[in-house]
Amino acid sequence: MSDTLSPDVVTRFAPSPTGYLHIGGARTALFNWLYAKAKGGRFLIRIEDTDRERSTPEAVEAIFEGLNWLGLNTDEEIVFQSSREPQHKQVVQSLYQSGHAYACFMTPEETEAARETARASGQALRSPWRDRVPTAEQLATPHVIRFKGPLDEPLVINDAVQGKVSFNTKDMDDLILLRSDGTPTYNLAVVVDDHDMGVTHVIRGDDHLNNAARQALIYKAAGWNVPVFAHIPLIHGPDGAKLSKRHGAQAVGDYQGLGYLPEAMRNYLARLGWSHGDDEIFNDQQMIDWFDIKDINKAPARLDFDKLNHVNAHWIRECEPKRLLILVHDDLISRGVAIDARSAEIIERTLPLIVERAVKITDFADLLAFALAKRPFQIDEKTKKLLTEETFDRLSRLHENLLSLSDWSVGSLDVTLKNFVENEGVGFGKIGPALRGILSGGHPAPDISRILAALGKSEGLARLKDGLFK
Repeated sequence: MSDTLSPDVVTRFAPSPTGYLHIGGARTALFNWLYAKAKGGRFLIRIEDTDRERSTPEAVEAIFEGLNWLGLNTDEEIVFQSSREPQHKQVVQSLYQSGHAYACFMTPEETEAARETARASGQALRSPWRDRVPTAEQLATPHVIRFKGPLDEPLVINDAVQGKVSFNTKDMDDLILLRSDGTPTYNLAVVVDDHDMGVTHVIRGDDHLNNAARQALIYKAAGWNVPVFAHIPLIHGPDGAKLSKRHGAQAVGDYQGLGYLPEAMRNYLARLGWSHGDDEIFNDQQMIDWFDIKDINKAPARLDFDKLNHVNAHWIRECEPKRLLILVHDDLISRGVAIDARSAEIIERTLPLIVERAVKITDFADLLAFALAKRPFQIDEKTKKLLTEETFDRLSRLHENLLSLSDWSVGSLDVTLKNFVENEGVGFGKIGPALRGILSGGHPAPDISRILAALGKSEGLARLKDGLFK
């Protein structure tokens, strides 16, 4: 493990339920999960659903489905930010009473005009109400509560990934903490929730780096310890541009539908912006043992589908046979393929013989097509042309030879085929292409001994006979 265990380490993943769980969010969740596990700490999930207009139950469900598929489970009950509004307001009231917040009565038009004036002069927005004491009558009218931070002080965030990042409070607007309708804003709610949940390390995308400065000021004003911030670079597409729809799948659910395994996604996403030497393939325990946020790269990572496919192919080969069988069945059923007792037996027998050829679970539909084809089927024209009288005679003799074969395993079939062509005094190329065409029905298929083993003796001989006597 990277360092001594720290059971007090608490990380969190806090998505907004305004859409699907995208691949960047999934990696952020993974890094938080890995760091907590590496330190013997806790990984928490919080749904930041305070944007009531955009948050939807469907998006919440999609996030849960994505996290569950990836195997990133919370160590405590999931927190919904909207349920914590009373705590948020209580903290705002405390900040107001301690002089770290003030009531602002500017209208939206006045606020916009003040912001434009401030920007034009290269300054941050400061409300004229900053140092005024409102009357009880004024406080009874709609208003916002703004944060009253230092006017001109240096602020340094010692980021665990980005290093020392310097800010100055003179460049930071007086942040709204409570809207005029009484609802808390994002930066306030995040600080309160992270503090109350005991979060020690805030690991998130570097698009939140500026928020870290604002949030650090709120922590200090409230008298709380500032957590360790670790802002990770975003994921870019293969062309180096920010990841978007034009780069293909973005939602975690899309990758599941495309035939990727969750362990492959964990493996690949961990390697996407973090490294352990030159290792490309590692299991969960290795990731946990090796992971540390200090090893996260500062530069954006590029999505590489070739590498993802390589990793996924490895984990398909490592997949427990019964689980692989279920995954393949589910994929075939989703395609409308009816699986009866006969086809289930063929699939189970064939999978070990073709697993090395699969990159994704969805590949098995094509890889199994030869075995699941229903007799009798038409022999393609190319195969028909190969069936010369000489080839016909040889394949007829092979049929008789195979009839007496009791061991129908790949090894036995391989030896039998080799002995047959040796006895015939020809190379396998004299019968192989025609035999493949007859047995596979023109579908992609493995080598002939595996085709025959997959089909079973009865079906294999029946197809050979069909091809010869049509």
